[in-house]
Amino acid sequence: MQITPRVFSGMQPTGSLHLGNYLGAMVNWIELQKTHECIYCVVDLHAITVWQDPDELRRAIRQVTAAYIAAGLDPKKSVLFNQSQVAVHAELAWVFNCVARLGWLNRMTQFKEKAGKDREQASVGLYAYPNLMAADILAYRATHVPVGEDQKQHLELARDIAQKFNNDFKTSIVAQGFVDGIFFPQPDPVITGPATRVMSLRDGTKKMSKSDPSDLSRINLTDDADTIAKKVQKAKTDPEPLPSEVAGLAARPEADNLVGIHAAMAGQSKEAVLRDYGGQQFSSFKKALVEAAVARLSPIADETQRLMSDPAEIDRVLADGSQRARAIAGPVMDKVKDIVGLIRS
Repeated sequence: MQITPRVFSGMQPTGSLHLGNYLGAMVNWIELQKTHECIYCVVDLHAITVWQDPDELRRAIRQVTAAYIAAGLDPKKSVLFNQSQVAVHAELAWVFNCVARLGWLNRMTQFKEKAGKDREQASVGLYAYPNLMAADILAYRATHVPVGEDQKQHLELARDIAQKFNNDFKTSIVAQGFVDGIFFPQPDPVITGPATRVMSLRDGTKKMSKSDPSDLSRINLTDDADTIAKKVQKAKTDPEPLPSEVAGLAARPEADNLVGIHAAMAGQSKEAVLRDYGGQQFSSFKKALVEAAVARLSPIADETQRLMSDPAEIDRVLADGSQRARAIAGPVMDKVKDIVGLIRS
């Protein structure tokens, strides 16, 4: 069982996908499917680490799938599925619960942020979330994982788990025919894209997020042209004109964010944007930003809506992708059981 160069990534079906998800991850996913074997997942098991309304969760799983396809992911080129249809994710996560150390999880900053002050009321699933993320990746022995900066710590944990598994079971791994004693690869992060960190439209110091209570803080991939225009016009700015050079954005987070978004939408550099709009007031710049955003995102919103009108077709895509995913992950899990010493039929 050779290690094949393979890409894995996924997003949660909690709330609508937004501009940050698109520019920070999906644009890169779409490019990677042209050159790599890619597996893209709707991570619905991660979603239930906090309570979800069942009907809304089903709708959200389909909507995220539709957005994936509408944005340009091709379910014929890439494996596209939802996590809960492939039981190996949960099964391997339990093995990793027994490999990972408590101290490792205690250092995960995202749990502290999401659990807040009342950590005792957080679910065990939220705490062990990084172990499931490691299982998501390593069930396919993925070698590359497109992630945002906020998930880099979790990927480092996946690397630690892979290394500890290989070390703990080295003798058994060699006995199973892996002469180098390595079963799981250490996946590398892929942190690239036109805008790897898109910030809130209401606060340029905070990342754009689905969980922000203000819908004005983000542009959703389902927003129509009028909604996009409204949100851009209401985006927070400062009273100074746009600078002529990128260095002038350093202490101006909102300006930096909007210039970065425009650059990513138009396929330009920030320098090019400032050559066109440097010295101008935000009012004229925002009009251009609206045009660029609508041109790029409206087709995605329209196609998502069209796909959502046929949920049976979305379910068919997910079922097909899940079957293909199981064909890869199943033999990996069988080998894990052999290595660990479990008896299987």
